[in-house]
Amino acid sequence: MAKFFTYEERLMLQKLLKEGMPFKKIAAQIHKDPATISREVRKYAIEIATGKPGYSFNACKNRMSCRIKAPLLCGKDCTRTGSYNYCRLCPCNEHCPDFVEEVCAVRVHVPYVCNACPTIDKCTLLKTFYDAEKAHLKSHQVICESRKGLSTSEEEIARLNRINTPLVKQGHSIHEIYITHRDDLMCSEKTIYNYIDDCLLEVWNIDLPRKVRFRARRKKPEFKVDKGCRIGRSYKEFEAFMEKNPDTAVVQMDSVIGTIGGKCLLTIHFVESSLMLAFLRDANTSQSVIDVFEWLDGRLGGKRFSRIFPMIVTDNGSAFSNPKKLEYRGRAIPGYGFQRTRIYYCDAGCPYQKGAIEVNHELIRRVLPKGTSFDNLTQTDVTRMMDHINSYKRKKLNDRSPYETFSFHYGEEVLKLLGCSPVATEDILLKPSLLKK
Repeated sequence: MAKFFTYEERLMLQKLLKEGMPFKKIAAQIHKDPATISREVRKYAIEIATGKPGYSFNACKNRMSCRIKAPLLCGKDCTRTGSYNYCRLCPCNEHCPDFVEEVCAVRVHVPYVCNACPTIDKCTLLKTFYDAEKAHLKSHQVICESRKGLSTSEEEIARLNRINTPLVKQGHSIHEIYITHRDDLMCSEKTIYNYIDDCLLEVWNIDLPRKVRFRARRKKPEFKVDKGCRIGRSYKEFEAFMEKNPDTAVVQMDSVIGTIGGKCLLTIHFVESSLMLAFLRDANTSQSVIDVFEWLDGRLGGKRFSRIFPMIVTDNGSAFSNPKKLEYRGRAIPGYGFQRTRIYYCDAGCPYQKGAIEVNHELIRRVLPKGTSFDNLTQTDVTRMMDHINSYKRKKLNDRSPYETFSFHYGEEVLKLLGCSPVATEDILLKPSLLKK
């Protein structure tokens, strides 16, 4: 019975914990030992300091009977203002000398987490959740750390040094030394190279004439969020969602790459109005996309954001590999927090499933042809380019511009919040010279 959990097993574990199922029944469904389930939950659960509606996080045992006013203790450091805010409304517990932490019994006994707690919306104490995505990332990091370093002793290194160093300094190659002294070395040729790379011997790579001419190997890509996070977000689920909600506005998202390794664009296309937003990013990373969403959410406000971005269709690129951070607001946990949008993924190799945004990219390529570097651009340049594109009248919009169509559906105020401005028809320029002015 394997002790290592796959991402799918962790997703199932999170689901069953949410349903309040005991560890023995969970173990039977996942085919693990109950003790393994217990260790998994305790080891990889995360703590979150959140309050309840109208109340900040407060874990003080005396919070309900306390009559001390918060400003008297924490002053300017307090996140809440006003002369009538008592300590039970304040999260600054560390400033109070009488603070006594209250720990929920659920966190110290089975099931150790608050996933299925029925009073979660009424609790201001420190909470513990089991989240499959964070548990999988943390376990991967633990495994990587445990496998780092050398499994050898100082005496063994000294013995290898006595054999290799004199011969290397005489001009011998590592391969020749290994072939001649294989029985004395008692390790592989690759191990000797690793020890030299780690500077454990008294010779270095500069002493190996051929190796210093080798091109450095390409670094392994960073660990990405497991593709299991796309479960329930496939294009089939998108089609099923649209069948039930045919009037939902569709938004498509993609990346436009300049030169490899340089700056790039995040494009967001509103299919109904053909309006497109573009945001300049320093790198095509998942965090850069999350930062754009956080900016849009803060700029528009929660209700308006959810109305304008009810659901988003994108591709399987690594920049969109953390859907929960895009779907949920703040530190919210799925099932308990605030869902601001839905993310769905196109099938691999099927860009036509978000064809509207792909077609609209042709207008961007009129201004920024393929192979053009974006490194010298600023967000102001990108916004100016998109203003010209969004003011360009389209036949499919009854000879209206995307700016006018979007304004009709959502209002001029939203366009101003998004940083969009109209451009007169005679002033529209869709040539590279637009950004050279």
